[in-house]
Amino acid sequence: MTKNEQKTDVTAEKQPSSIELTVADLNALKQIIDVASSRGAFKPNEMSVVGNVYVKLETFLQAVAQQQQTSSLGEPSA
Repeated sequence: MTKNEQKTDVTAEKQPSSIELTVADLNALKQIIDVASSRGAFKPNEMSVVGNVYVKLETFLQAVAQQQQTSSLGEPSA
């Protein structure tokens, strides 16, 4: 086995079989941004970028929550 083959094997072992990003993960990211901004973690020139991402994330999470609520209301009771 060559050194390149060994590196490939090690790299393949470290990668997870499936990568998931859940709504719970996105909510956690939103909370992280909230905490970091309240603690002054962002420089003034970074605030607009952080704010834009935060607004997109918040809008997406609201849309997902609304979609989940709509779909759960449309399901018949058992």
